[in-house]
Amino acid sequence: MSNTDPFSAIADPNRRFLLEELRRAPRTVNELAEGLPISRPAVSQHLKALLDSNLVSVTSEGTKRIYTVNNRGFDKLNLWLDQFWA
Repeated sequence: MSNTDPFSAIADPNRRFLLEELRRAPRTVNELAEGLPISRPAVSQHLKALLDSNLVSVTSEGTKRIYTVNNRGFDKLNLWLDQFWA
């Protein structure tokens, strides 16, 4: 269920950084937190906003939660942007 506007979600520079990192490869919260000057709980909160806006998805592997970009979640953003170039 998507309940956060994806444009609001990507307005935050930390979230854009997380998306860039996840675009390169799926990662855990700990791996993502290594590249940011914010706490692990803050990274988790940013990931929750990205999950709520359907821009990332998460799977469990044992005790790890692996985050990845949800390409289908970007459809709304792409459609909106494409209107300007059509």
